[in-house]
Amino acid sequence: MVDGDQGLTVEGLTKRFGTVTAVDTLSFRVSRGQILALLGPNGAGKTTTLLCLAGLLRPDAGRIAWDGRVLGPTRGRDVALIPETPEVYDMLTVWEHLVFVARSCRLRDGWEEEAARLVDRLGIADQRDTLGEALSKGMRQKLLLACGVLAATPVLLLDEPMIGLDPRGQRELRDLLVELRRREVAIMVSTHLLEYMEGLCDGLLIIKRGRALAAGPIQDLRREHGGRSLEDVFLEMTES
Repeated sequence: MVDGDQGLTVEGLTKRFGTVTAVDTLSFRVSRGQILALLGPNGAGKTTTLLCLAGLLRPDAGRIAWDGRVLGPTRGRDVALIPETPEVYDMLTVWEHLVFVARSCRLRDGWEEEAARLVDRLGIADQRDTLGEALSKGMRQKLLLACGVLAATPVLLLDEPMIGLDPRGQRELRDLLVELRRREVAIMVSTHLLEYMEGLCDGLLIIKRGRALAAGPIQDLRREHGGRSLEDVFLEMTES
């Protein structure tokens, strides 16, 4: 890759656990202002891939770069991950979580207005002073979404973000992702909800056993398979 290239570029990403290769020489790109769906059956290596990108797992091989700059193990100002299991700090309130993010990311003055807008949009304004330990799974998920968006990192990773969200939360998440795409954030979403992603994402990456089966715009992939639905294409590719 040439220095100065825009977006997140992953080359030859490999992660092993003992004799098991969870991610196998995976290469792909997420451009600025793109939403990329990461698809695959259970055990395909989706979560491991996201953890490696976020710096929470150390890859055995590969190169991860943002705008041509190789990212090191500590990359919290570049990449934010919202995991499938919403873990929050038990003894911090909802608002204190946002204060923690603002201070950690050294956000500029005015972040309070953005934080207040997010908690209101996600329906957790009434829980502003509630401790993390008292939040339901869905509320924890919404809090992590608010924290991830507030951090304003150029790369946002989401692992099964719809799980635990009520219909309002799902709609607000979709609207937030569209808004972030307009801000040229590079977004990667791992999910099993194919129909939902088909109407939202610009492209997809299908993996199985840690290897890429297909990558590119959704419509191109469907056209290559005779105009069949994304679900049909996915099942054909992953079950063969």
